[in-house]
Amino acid sequence: MNTSTWQPPLIWRAALLLARGLVGLLARLDVTGDVPTHLRRGPLVLTANHISPFDPLVMAAACQTRGIAPRIMATAGLFRVPVLGAAMRHAGHIRVDRGTSAVHRALDDAASAVASGSVILIYPEGRIGLDPGMWPERGKTGAARLALACGAPVIPIAQWGAHEVLPYQAPRGMLRGIAHALWRRPVIRVHFGAPVDLGETNTATPGAARRATDRIIDALTDTLAPLRPDEPDLPRHIDPSRPADTSRAHRRRSA
Repeated sequence: MNTSTWQPPLIWRAALLLARGLVGLLARLDVTGDVPTHLRRGPLVLTANHISPFDPLVMAAACQTRGIAPRIMATAGLFRVPVLGAAMRHAGHIRVDRGTSAVHRALDDAASAVASGSVILIYPEGRIGLDPGMWPERGKTGAARLALACGAPVIPIAQWGAHEVLPYQAPRGMLRGIAHALWRRPVIRVHFGAPVDLGETNTATPGAARRATDRIIDALTDTLAPLRPDEPDLPRHIDPSRPADTSRAHRRRSA
């Protein structure tokens, strides 16, 4: 693997600082845990649980506090937005065309990025989770296949509280959510966990990507639990715009 370090462009470093300022305006950000120094500039795969449209700003702000500038695998719709799309491409983020034949290109692009020494941030659930308890759902295998193919370590990032800032249906209801956050300034907790032992070394082994994915979701669940000790079953903050879907409930693998 070529481990020459990818350098984040100025526009992305500035955006990380801006994200930290915006999150600090709307909420109280509490970041715990860390990433080993030798991994901060990659190659590395970061995996995060997905609970709100506000998550990308939270992740950017949290990573900035730890001196990390990840390249984010993001939905293609963002890349089609005028100005924003151009900025994301310039910053090195990776477009994911979900539901199309081009979706596999994103994994190839991410593998090339990791090989160039980048840190990649990916949401292994593949969508904002719809589990009624807001626990991580059964994951897609992309993050595990990426890590196994590149031999890159995986670090779980659990976060809790972003759902109190923006509703699921944002931009619908966004202004009300922001006004409420400005008034209450909810606590958003983010924790960088320990590297995940994927338990696999070869994507060609039958079921390897699925088993490794389950380990990643297990690690996210375990990392999230201490962030919501008084909300073990259902969240206190209920978003009426969020549908419930138990079809992708994650069953923790046996030890």
